[in-house]
Amino acid sequence: MKNTVLKYGLISGALISLMMLLTIPFHDQIGFGISGLVVGYTTMVLAFLLIYFGVRSYRDTVGGGTVRFGRALAIGVLIAAVSSACYVATWEVMYFKFMPDFMDKYSAHEVAKARSSGASEEQIASRKAEMEKLAVMYRNPLYNSALTFMEPLPVGLLIALISAGVLSRRRKGDMGGGVMADAPAGR
Repeated sequence: MKNTVLKYGLISGALISLMMLLTIPFHDQIGFGISGLVVGYTTMVLAFLLIYFGVRSYRDTVGGGTVRFGRALAIGVLIAAVSSACYVATWEVMYFKFMPDFMDKYSAHEVAKARSSGASEEQIASRKAEMEKLAVMYRNPLYNSALTFMEPLPVGLLIALISAGVLSRRRKGDMGGGVMADAPAGR
């Protein structure tokens, strides 16, 4: 299981990191709005498709063609965790070394969004104070990592759940009961 998780987790992590690196130069054109979310989460889904292939590989090679739902889910979750860790590591390097102005741009976007939605000056000032507080906390690498980890992980968990449901199979005759599940009736 360890080899499958590491192999597919690292491949997925490399893909998700590469896609992040390829889209970051276009961040100012893509923006923080709906198009940014679509691009970001689409790249995550594409990278997390490796969860399906990892679970299937485990089922076919290690499991002899069968894998129970719990084991399939565990493998998928671990692949998602490894991939998400790669995503976080890439973001940490990008943010702290190449994009230190990211939170300034994000804060400006959020304040402008509040203005355009017709918020009062008091609400805009409140939003600006919230964003300043977030920017201070975001400078802490541990907080930054934890927040960043929560971006891809739910997507990976959902794909792990779907993959486990699609790929799990019981052995023929296995009813999931006790030792006597295959015993003839009347015994």
